[in-house]
Amino acid sequence: MDRFIVSARKYRPQQFDSVLGQDHITTTLKNAIRNQQLAHAFLFCGPRGVGKTTCARILAKTINCEKPTAQGEACNKCNSCASFNEGASMNYFELDAASNNSVDDIRQLTEQVRFAPQAGRYKVYVIDEVHMLSPQAFNAFLKTLEEPPPYAIFILATTEKHKILPTILSRCQIFDFKRITTEDTVAHLEKICQQEKVNAERPALQLIAQKSEGCLRDALSMLDKIVSFTNGNLLYTTTIEHLNILDADYYFKLLAMMQQQDLSGMIVLYDEINRKGFEGDLVLNGLAEFFRNLLVCKDRQAAVLLDTVETFKLQYEQNATTTSAAYLVSALNILSEAELNYRTARNKRLHVEMALIKLAYLQQALSISTDDSGLVVKKKIADAPLGFRTAPIRLYTGSGPGKKPAASATAPRSKPATPPPSPVTNTTDTPASSPGARLTIETPRLSALDKIRQQFKGSGSDKGKATENILESEALTNAWGQYTDKLRADRNPAAQPFGLAQLRISDATSFEVVTSNNIEQKFIEQERNALFEFLQQQLQIRGLQFTVLVQEPIGTTTPVEGMLSSKEQFQEFVKQYPLVQELKERLRLELDY
Repeated sequence: MDRFIVSARKYRPQQFDSVLGQDHITTTLKNAIRNQQLAHAFLFCGPRGVGKTTCARILAKTINCEKPTAQGEACNKCNSCASFNEGASMNYFELDAASNNSVDDIRQLTEQVRFAPQAGRYKVYVIDEVHMLSPQAFNAFLKTLEEPPPYAIFILATTEKHKILPTILSRCQIFDFKRITTEDTVAHLEKICQQEKVNAERPALQLIAQKSEGCLRDALSMLDKIVSFTNGNLLYTTTIEHLNILDADYYFKLLAMMQQQDLSGMIVLYDEINRKGFEGDLVLNGLAEFFRNLLVCKDRQAAVLLDTVETFKLQYEQNATTTSAAYLVSALNILSEAELNYRTARNKRLHVEMALIKLAYLQQALSISTDDSGLVVKKKIADAPLGFRTAPIRLYTGSGPGKKPAASATAPRSKPATPPPSPVTNTTDTPASSPGARLTIETPRLSALDKIRQQFKGSGSDKGKATENILESEALTNAWGQYTDKLRADRNPAAQPFGLAQLRISDATSFEVVTSNNIEQKFIEQERNALFEFLQQQLQIRGLQFTVLVQEPIGTTTPVEGMLSSKEQFQEFVKQYPLVQELKERLRLELDY
């Protein structure tokens, strides 16, 4: 009985033409060999299983071939090619940097480079997974890699180019390998199945190619495993079962239930999926990929990106026409958030069911916020309060219908009889602006409070009242003193600023409170509301208003004797000895006062 060899090794390419999906690299290498323009160092980088090590071996065999073809391929007949195919070549050295990553291993390699080949033209050194070398090993390898002997060629292979030092990258010719497309993988698998006499369905091979994600070695490994499982009869149903992939039919059923808002059916179907052993994150990920495929099918130009089994392509296109793009994008957002929070969820089944509930009622939510012309921008109600302040809110201190709110301290004194603005800001006076849109109000609308004010003004309730009182100095001083005594009785710290303040009448209904500093002004401003109510009760003057001012007294301050600060001492010293200031400026000194 012959020893079994896995397909990844049995069908490893032996020539450049048989390398799959890397024509841009194989053509360059063949031309370099044919024109004798080989570099002394190569760097092959790319995903796993795409042919990096294979191309390195083919290159090493071809450059030592005794009778290469005109296309730059090895003949596979000479002694050098035969010894290479048998693994007995003395000119080929392969080092695994993952297990030999120390400085000593690189020193042993550089010691071998000094010896010329006994047979053949070149000695080829392949270092696989070169990113695993330590920084010290990289530095020890720099000089040899930059100026090797003319017979030495280095080929470095890695899957993580960003981990390699820039000094290494600058000394190599870099070749970037691409992922192998699904079509190339399926064609290669079909060829192998024909040679192995395996009955394989094309949808099953497409499923294997999608699962491999561009890695041919993974695809061949999965093929060997499923062929052994099915005894040479490769079917779509057995492939799905063995690869633990959820059939797309379940996703189409879920989509139909979502469109009908059949929540109970979705929960029952998910229970069936769960009993088959599929984890919740796999369902969320598969459903997100399903919606992505539907979104891709919405546009004919993007339909080429649909990577699925051929039997489902027509079904995808039909469902894409009946599903709106807004629904698909919203569903992808819900699934993306559910996937991110799945790991931290305690009840994972309930977490997935909550995502399905959101998807079930997503269409209803979109129908509420959309119409035939697209999204609707909801208009703001005129009387509704804004979520942010558009103007300073003035405090309302009047208690009866005959009283008005006090004017602010910053109001102009030229019009004392004008009533202050309303304490509640009308949202229609200051339109709210939003990015990308501007709200235009064609006709002014009055709030409910403004309507009440107009009705109150129009009523004749004030016709029978007597004339208003006039502000007098003696009455104001007495009322101010009473309020100051009240503050002293309550041990309020504002009593002293009230006692030091000076009153100055401006006109019949307004006066000014003059303080000597900002601190006294703040104390009086804190008592503004209570003071206003007290003065209204004492003076009985409608429309009373006052302003608190700060006016420093002129000529009343007397110098206070005391200790001088360090800065003042230096200034006095400079006045007495001017040369000190000159010395400071010449030496560019900075004093720490």
